[in-house]
Amino acid sequence: MRAAIIPVTPFQQNCSLVWCTKTMRGALVDPGGELEKLKEAVAKAGVTLEKILLTHGHADHCGQAGMLAEELGLPIEGPHEADRFWISRLDEDGPRFGMQCAVFEPTRWLKDGDTVSFGEVTLEVIHCPGHTPGHVVFFSREANFAFVGDVIFQGSIGRTDFPMSDHQSLLDAITQKLWPLGDGVTFVPGHGATSTFGQERKTNPFVGDAVMART
Repeated sequence: MRAAIIPVTPFQQNCSLVWCTKTMRGALVDPGGELEKLKEAVAKAGVTLEKILLTHGHADHCGQAGMLAEELGLPIEGPHEADRFWISRLDEDGPRFGMQCAVFEPTRWLKDGDTVSFGEVTLEVIHCPGHTPGHVVFFSREANFAFVGDVIFQGSIGRTDFPMSDHQSLLDAITQKLWPLGDGVTFVPGHGATSTFGQERKTNPFVGDAVMART
């Protein structure tokens, strides 16, 4: 498996192009906008897209996913159905952020314990609510690699001041579902630089081990 990060939208959201190196078939994780830029990256990498994967329903992550799916004839998998609320608001939320967005219906809603695949690669689906109620993380056990959306960042965690957000649920998802995957897991967050779970356990001011030990 290989992955390339392509920041898109005014929020510089990390869309990931991920593919199977054996078959050169892959997926786009969170293609929120700038579709021409994304299609150029796919063509340059020589990847044949099989599907679109979504971590959650916020506009910068999925606002133009439906447009891309319709144009290229691709299925959309994710997020968890608890984010239907956010996807249903895309038409009105997009203009508020200077983005063109469109409401869509995923081909497949995901739940905890599901898997998604492209080429010969399989990713595990981990439901991690808190930032949004239907947020999911995609994890490659073979590559020790995760696409975490806005659950956790290098040195920070997802915002929980949105409708239907829950701060404690986010902390629980990180410490109870992500940390057990191992310190060596490298992750691509929804914004900013990559990191590892081990590094965040040492230094993250919100969910680091030292901080959590005091709560």
